[in-house]
Amino acid sequence: MTTAYAQETGEITGTKDKDYNLVWFVEQCLNNALRLEIYIADAERAGDRELADLFRRAQAESRKGAEQGKQYLRQRLAG
Repeated sequence: MTTAYAQETGEITGTKDKDYNLVWFVEQCLNNALRLEIYIADAERAGDRELADLFRRAQAESRKGAEQGKQYLRQRLAG
């Protein structure tokens, strides 16, 4: 991939800090967990327990990723 987006190392955004990527990761995990809550409700409303369970498992993994990311962030910011 040779797009500017793929090669971004902070020159375009002004954010070279590797911790920024970690903050982004945590945010995306939390956003995904929130979005999956809507999908779970939709599946339950449709009576599709199997799909709701799939979304619950995916939501649990997103929450797990967010928690791991927050732990790394705390460690890095503590010095």
